[in-house]
Amino acid sequence: MSVGAPAVVQLFTHSWTQLRAAVSELGPEDFERRSGCTGWLVRDLVCHLIIDAQDVLITLATPTDQAPTRDAVTYWTAAETPPDGDDPLDALTVRLAAAYQDHRLLTFHLDDVGAAAGRAAGLADPAGRVQTRGEVLTVADYLSAYVFEWTVHHLDLGARLDTVSGPSPAALRHSRRIFEELTGTVLPSALGDASALLVGTGRRAPTAEEAARLGALTGRLPRSIG
Repeated sequence: MSVGAPAVVQLFTHSWTQLRAAVSELGPEDFERRSGCTGWLVRDLVCHLIIDAQDVLITLATPTDQAPTRDAVTYWTAAETPPDGDDPLDALTVRLAAAYQDHRLLTFHLDDVGAAAGRAAGLADPAGRVQTRGEVLTVADYLSAYVFEWTVHHLDLGARLDTVSGPSPAALRHSRRIFEELTGTVLPSALGDASALLVGTGRRAPTAEEAARLGALTGRLPRSIG
């Protein structure tokens, strides 16, 4: 997918700022509610965002002169089966989130590390190259891939919290394009971007009307992105 580098940096910054702001507005009881990530409470999701922010900092501090091996779309992989919770990192996230005990420690850590990740993204050269997961991407493509991460998890955050405002339309459109290009699936235009991401990734089942619009595509969904 082709998105101008300045626009990508701006979208990354905006989507990340929105997500962190949504977390900062949560009440103590909200952290014990279920998130849109199967098996994770909201506190587990917030802990995962802290780990994500650390990954962004580590990656942006790992420049390389090697040629890119991945782009904003192929950074991700699509699987037909959702995570089963047995992944060691997923299990560690749940234990780590519980260890915080006080939700204010979680939000403080996210604000602290998250703000640093945002600053690092703004200072990085979009044309530069970075290394992560044994792969090489341009900074612009790496930040573009993370817009998808922020957007989907923003939806997860508000899955059962009516007070949480959703991601921006621009972030939703961008993330839908990544999903469709990665999976080779063009979802019906009548399906809104948020619904396309939720249904496409298996975060909720399609309604009868949506299933009718999807037609034969229902057999190719959902796809787990990671």
